[in-house]
Amino acid sequence: MSVVFFGSPEFAVPSLKSLLDSGEQIAAVVTQTDKPVGRSGEPVPPPVKEFALQHGLKVLQPASMKDEAFLSELEAIKPEFIVVVAYGRILTQRVLDAPTIAPVNLHASLLPRYRGSSPMPWAVINGEAETGLTTMIISIGLDEGDILLQEKHEILPDDTTESLAERMSKAGGPLLVKTLKGLREGTLKPIPQAGESNYVPMLRKDDGRIDWSRPARELYNFIRGMHPWPGAFTFLDGTRIKILRAKRVPGSGEPGVIVKVARDFFEVGTGDGLIEVCELQPEGKKPMFARAFMMGRKLAEGMKLE
Repeated sequence: MSVVFFGSPEFAVPSLKSLLDSGEQIAAVVTQTDKPVGRSGEPVPPPVKEFALQHGLKVLQPASMKDEAFLSELEAIKPEFIVVVAYGRILTQRVLDAPTIAPVNLHASLLPRYRGSSPMPWAVINGEAETGLTTMIISIGLDEGDILLQEKHEILPDDTTESLAERMSKAGGPLLVKTLKGLREGTLKPIPQAGESNYVPMLRKDDGRIDWSRPARELYNFIRGMHPWPGAFTFLDGTRIKILRAKRVPGSGEPGVIVKVARDFFEVGTGDGLIEVCELQPEGKKPMFARAFMMGRKLAEGMKLE
């Protein structure tokens, strides 16, 4: 009952925990290398590595999926399954051939919709009412493997990527446990993907820039989808400001122009409707409510966000 688990971010930790709790033998955990963070530049381990070490699991951090020492060690384990949850690297065919039963991936969308590395943010940005989880057989084609199990999840009207990911991550583990059980028992048969597909790109830091000419409905979804990373941002007098929490309200105004300043919020014009800013984060400062921001900086109607 051996499994080699591939994963890196916090999203993958509940899946690894569920596999452990179900009695799966985790022969090794493969995660990305430690990355320098902050001004100090000190290497910080991925959350999956921290969890694995806390539970006495063997951790492998190959710099490449072609590393011969890593490949030899993986093949020597002869795992029944490779389980991949948000690992962050494309696996080679040699890696996919290592398990004796199957390489299995947990993907955070209802495939074939939202293939790619950022399915949850784009589902929120695009205003979807639901998304889901898919377990699949991993193939060389990006997220094109046969489907094993799927589970739908509602996207709530005020969900951010962060809140959606928290719920989905907790649901992913039980779905993986059920998937491995079904494959072992032969009761679960892979089904080729069918229907309309699309690919979504990885989000980059500059993707969060707000275009105030877009309708308020789209900007509300955009702000939620960009939270917590990279964050939806704009500029006020040259200062970069992330908009953390906002509302869509009726009214009209010139795109990017502040049309109302109240005690606890300010409203900004868009291409159609208004955005009410409730919480934000100026560059170099901590997140704060709009009221605190306005106490330290005078805002007036007619000021423009660039």
